[in-house]
Amino acid sequence: MAAGILLTRVLGYVRERVFAHYFGNDTIPADAFRAALRIPNTLRSLLGEGTLLASFIPVYAAFNERQDKRAARALAGAVLGLLLLASGTVALIGIALAPAITTVIAKGFDEPRRQLTITLVRILFPMTGLMVISAWCLGILNTHRRFFLPYAAPALWNVAGIVAMLAAGSWFVNRALPPDVQLHRLSLALAWGTVAGSVLQIAAQLPSCWRLLQGIPVRFSVTPEGVRSVVVAWLPLLVGAGVAQLSGLIDTLLGSFTGPGGVSALGYAQLIQVLPISLFGVSVTAVALPELSRDAMATTGRGPNEQLRARIAVGFRRIVFFVVPSSIACIALSREIVGALYQTGRFTADATVLVANVLAAYGIGLVGQATVKLFASGFYALRDTRTPVKIAAFSLVVSTGLAWLLMRWLGTPGIALGSSLGAFLNTTLHLRDLRRRIGSVLLSADWRAFGIALVAALLAGAAAVGMARVAPGLAPVPRGAVVLGIFGVVYAASTLALKHPDAVRTWQSLTTFRAN
Repeated sequence: MAAGILLTRVLGYVRERVFAHYFGNDTIPADAFRAALRIPNTLRSLLGEGTLLASFIPVYAAFNERQDKRAARALAGAVLGLLLLASGTVALIGIALAPAITTVIAKGFDEPRRQLTITLVRILFPMTGLMVISAWCLGILNTHRRFFLPYAAPALWNVAGIVAMLAAGSWFVNRALPPDVQLHRLSLALAWGTVAGSVLQIAAQLPSCWRLLQGIPVRFSVTPEGVRSVVVAWLPLLVGAGVAQLSGLIDTLLGSFTGPGGVSALGYAQLIQVLPISLFGVSVTAVALPELSRDAMATTGRGPNEQLRARIAVGFRRIVFFVVPSSIACIALSREIVGALYQTGRFTADATVLVANVLAAYGIGLVGQATVKLFASGFYALRDTRTPVKIAAFSLVVSTGLAWLLMRWLGTPGIALGSSLGAFLNTTLHLRDLRRRIGSVLLSADWRAFGIALVAALLAGAAAVGMARVAPGLAPVPRGAVVLGIFGVVYAASTLALKHPDAVRTWQSLTTFRAN
């Protein structure tokens, strides 16, 4: 799984660097493509991997343990049929209502941006159904312990986008077209390449699913055993995921009012911001959730569950060990990070400054965004799906209001800052209500570990900033490599010297591995 995710992430970065080279940050196609891709990605998360896996896999896995596999095959075929029906309907509606959708998500766009966004929305909307099928494949393959393929298959989506941009870019340059015409046609080529990548992603997985299921009996019915259980479990997850996805849509809407490059700057910064969240926050939470559920089941009456609290505390400590330095790096070294990753071609030094300011604002809320899913999982383990949704909805209202106010003062970075403040409110309220349910979750030792991580990250940030000022003449890529390398070395040494539990455990693991 890790190898598949790493392959996809690396190719995803290459795709974004090629995108930055051709489109820059403040061009019409850059803003239009970011906005147009937002809706299909949102629906994919709602109908696909964001909610489907949590509701479908437990039921399908239980059926698959039976000696007779017919119920499992019937469930898989019926769920696929319902997904195809729902996503196909949504895709047709999206194509027909593209102008209205564009008005909703990018109301602040000028007319050229709006017209191109409408065209791109119509091209990209069928991708929703294709990516939902890919999520279904992931559920089947994971249940049968096939992990590399479903997590590596999205790499084909990135490859298709890269090939589309490189091929179309070379073709248009050779034909000596005006720059604005080149970019317009290049964005259309990228959109079609993106859809083609979705087809390739499914094509890589379906043969394995076919063999595992001995055929795919697609049915448009809710009568097979287990289908209603999947739907019932899916609905509260859909509401919770909808609140989270709505936050991204609101950021895009507000960004459209900040002028050329606003939506693109948010997109570039979010791609960097989400990396530590997915690598550390999501991964730790995913590993902890099954054990949290077992611990919650061991609770008697209304009494506190020490094991449940201890497991949440360990998860929090492990997340912040990696995310606190990520947060400080995004704040202190934002220009070095953005310059190393994106500054090429039409992505100028001015674009680096804007995106870096947005990234620094997002960095402030990184810890909150990375830990909130862990605390929410504590409620899920207690079979309480309502409290996290209520808290998330309230936090969304507050963050939207803050983003709107700060946007008027700070521009695009103000949107990111409002989102970060809302993330802190979200995780604070989760922690408060969880403490009311099971007692104090984080004890003095946990806060001490947090303090060590923060002090070490600040020392590492100061050392890296000092090096950046000493070597201002380096090109963006080597400059970023040097300052981030120094940051990592100082952080690792500081946490080890201060005896952070995870730093000590990591060092012991490395020394044991070398000895063996």
